[in-house]
Amino acid sequence: MASSNTPMEDTIRSKVTASLNPSRLEIFNDSHLHSHHKAMAGSTSKETHFRMIITSEAFKSRMQPARHRMIYSLLKDEMAQEGGVHALQLRTMTPEEEQRAKEKEQAAEAGGS
Repeated sequence: MASSNTPMEDTIRSKVTASLNPSRLEIFNDSHLHSHHKAMAGSTSKETHFRMIITSEAFKSRMQPARHRMIYSLLKDEMAQEGGVHALQLRTMTPEEEQRAKEKEQAAEAGGS
């Protein structure tokens, strides 16, 4: 079996899916945008900086900081390891919040035509 070119992303996807059962999960590897930063000097990892959009019922009745702590807790091992995740940018929503955001975006597009 061939090894993955994105083992860290695969692990993140697996852990988030298993724990939060998201209706939407988008993971963007932005590591190439940060490879020149001083903190990344000497790092050979191509999977250090991620941006994620997660929609899950698990976020209901939780404020953003609590939602983010949920993700950080899930990925604590990946964030602690040498060459692991250095930074996460998170957008977390409930299905209702995602629906409201879509409606607001559609209304803005309709008004701007």
